[in-house]
Amino acid sequence: MRWLSFVILIAIFILTITVVDSSAGPRATIYEVGPGKPYANIGDVPWESLGPGDTVLIYWREQPYKEKWVIAVQATEAEPLVVRGVPNDQGDLPVIDGRDATTRTQLDYWNEPRGVIKIGAASVPDVQTAMWIVVENLDIRSGRPPYQFTDDRGSTQSYASNAASFYVEDGQHIILKNCIIHDSGNGIFVSSASRDITIDGNWIYDNGVSGSYYQHNAYTEAMGMVYQFNHFGPLCDGCGGNNLKDRSAGLVVRYNWIEGGNRQLDLVDAEDNPDIVNDPSYRQTFVYGNILIEPDGAGNSQILHYGGDSGTTSDYRKGTLYFYNNTVISTRSGNTTLMRLSTNDETADARNNILYVTASGDKLAMLDETGALHLRNNWTKPGWVDSHSGLTGTIYDDGGNITGSSPGFVDEANQDYHLTANSQCVDAGGPLNAAALPDYDLDSQYVKHQAQEPRPQDDVLDIGAFEYGTPLYLPIIEIAKLGATGVRLSWDSLLWYNQFQVWRSSEPYFSPQGNAYGDVTVSPWQFDDSNARGDAAVNHYYLVTDVLSGGASSSSNRVGEFDFDLTPGE
Repeated sequence: MRWLSFVILIAIFILTITVVDSSAGPRATIYEVGPGKPYANIGDVPWESLGPGDTVLIYWREQPYKEKWVIAVQATEAEPLVVRGVPNDQGDLPVIDGRDATTRTQLDYWNEPRGVIKIGAASVPDVQTAMWIVVENLDIRSGRPPYQFTDDRGSTQSYASNAASFYVEDGQHIILKNCIIHDSGNGIFVSSASRDITIDGNWIYDNGVSGSYYQHNAYTEAMGMVYQFNHFGPLCDGCGGNNLKDRSAGLVVRYNWIEGGNRQLDLVDAEDNPDIVNDPSYRQTFVYGNILIEPDGAGNSQILHYGGDSGTTSDYRKGTLYFYNNTVISTRSGNTTLMRLSTNDETADARNNILYVTASGDKLAMLDETGALHLRNNWTKPGWVDSHSGLTGTIYDDGGNITGSSPGFVDEANQDYHLTANSQCVDAGGPLNAAALPDYDLDSQYVKHQAQEPRPQDDVLDIGAFEYGTPLYLPIIEIAKLGATGVRLSWDSLLWYNQFQVWRSSEPYFSPQGNAYGDVTVSPWQFDDSNARGDAAVNHYYLVTDVLSGGASSSSNRVGEFDFDLTPGE
């Protein structure tokens, strides 16, 4: 009599049951760098030979990696090239220090003085446009004068004044995630040859050049540019640049914390690529869910500039800025201006925003001079003015705007800008502009710092970046076969430095009790149970709890493996 053994991996509460094929194609290469790893230094990795699907893991060590390099690989969406830092147990990221850095001599690329890590445009490897690259979990610093480095020919060079920690010269589908970017001329620089760039969950601060207005925490010009869940801090002392300066088409700035800078946002005209100016997405810019903070005495009194600054007004954006559900706080004792719209051909649709100044209400002006501004369902102090310098544009009151003495923050002194239950802003918002839907709907909100959570949903939007209520944290587990007898659980995290506990039971509807079956504290968020399968008498069920986001109250879905035997003829 023959026995046929089967294993089914199940997701409880999900109607479909999937049998997972355990066959796997050839595995890409993983390069491990750090103490006790196959590669002691980053420069030991054969960067000129990497390909799609490869992963470079750079482990934390006490001493910074004083190295710089180019990433020039044409990977694919299905098989991206990933360069990932592996933090220590305290969450400290590996440090990539451009000061006195060395370069792998087998590489050959130009514009070495422009960046610590450069994307695209190299002779060795012979790749102009890098594609599908992810760089995450690294502390990248110190690409600026007067610092020097050793180039790929062994010569000493100095960094340019506009050098960047992360320099994208020619890249497509590039993600920079969960990194610390500081002590460079420009923290991030993206050139106009690039497209589809995402800056996600980074801490960007202390960049710029003292005495100069031309270097910024981020300076980008691309076809498709997204900033989300980033923490932008002040620039370096004496540095006059903007916090985020952009010249892109298809710009989206959402769910960021942006504090300080000459302006928080300087969204101006494309200078180096006419294709950007001619793209329809150049005329629409979406800025939503952000916390924009203007400290007293910090640079320009304008929060945001939209339009252009080159003087070639025909290339200015001349479209619509959709500015909604932001929380704007100015602690200036003098005047604050919300926006400068460069000409009367620039329009802003501002709705559902908290526009709060700690000074009296008449210190807030909506516009500098020109432009068309539509106001709907915003909160302000009473007494705001059209302009501090003379209005030549037009301001439209589209209804729903409210005033009060305070927006009703949970803890203003400690920068907790969530709303109290009694806030005027609760349920005082209005519908979003149709142009924002469905692609730019409000589905998230910022978590201090560099993290996100689902925005609580009810029937009426609140005003500001935070919805009153409790968000629901639910890690979603996927389960797959691992080898002959194991299973692998995998999931995503709301917080990049998170900690998860894995629970296992032979009962499907169990509650976590006692000691967890396992802990996961570093990305990638996965857990392997190597001997779970193979015994038809015992089945295993799993759930995961998000420790830093609420413990057992943030339990995942349940998944399991189910072994059974079939006897032919019975």
